[in-house]
Amino acid sequence: MSSGKSDSKHRAEQHPEDASVDTGPGALRGQVWLTVQTRQAQRLIRGRNGNANKPAIIGLVGFADRLRVIWQAARNDDPYADWWLVKVHEALERVRDLVKNEQAALEAQLEQLLALEVAVAESMKPFRIALQFANPYAYRGAQLIAEYDKFVRTLLTAHHVGVLSGAAIEGLLNAYARKIRGVFAVPQGYHFLNVDRAALQQGTANASRARQVMGDIPEDVLTGAHQAPLAPRKVRFPEAAVQHIRLKPVDAEPRADIAAGNDDIGST
Repeated sequence: MSSGKSDSKHRAEQHPEDASVDTGPGALRGQVWLTVQTRQAQRLIRGRNGNANKPAIIGLVGFADRLRVIWQAARNDDPYADWWLVKVHEALERVRDLVKNEQAALEAQLEQLLALEVAVAESMKPFRIALQFANPYAYRGAQLIAEYDKFVRTLLTAHHVGVLSGAAIEGLLNAYARKIRGVFAVPQGYHFLNVDRAALQQGTANASRARQVMGDIPEDVLTGAHQAPLAPRKVRFPEAAVQHIRLKPVDAEPRADIAAGNDDIGST
């Protein structure tokens, strides 16, 4: 005579779906790393804290943190957040194109050297950092730094073999670092004021304040005809959830202590 335990085992073998309540796959987990080989690129990752003598400089980390707020607000149908995602997308694409064009021109110069085959310098000890961002545009910012890192290595190689002077190198390094820091400063112009498209239609007090602080939204953005290619799916968060993800109205006064990058490379 079989025991109750044996009967249970037999039933589970006949009906394996009964053996476990949850037979589906678990949550996906991944990891992303950014590797740079120059100090100039490394400085763009964390930026610089401000003090009495120098303004703060927004790096990739600050860019990603501010984008997190914008991304979640865009999910909550904030048209200003949608507008700022468009601005971020356009700024990233514009500067990436500039860096790529300069890179191509520089590589062409190196290829014209007679009888010399030049390998671009590489670091013996690259800097590697794990990235955990909440939206795709933060990763595009990281990719921009990676492309700048390659550009810096190519510039320094060109200087080493006599293609470019030291003054020319310094000017290009500073110019493109400023452009990237300018991109990272774009989200600082957005202020979460707890508005959505319905609030703008109704003309609420928050909507009026948003217009005063951030201006009038382009009509095609307001209607949804024009949006960033990587815009999030709209999800209406309840008030409790908004507070949980730290989306709270912020002081809308201009941030005078943030610099987009008027200093040189060596000061970050």
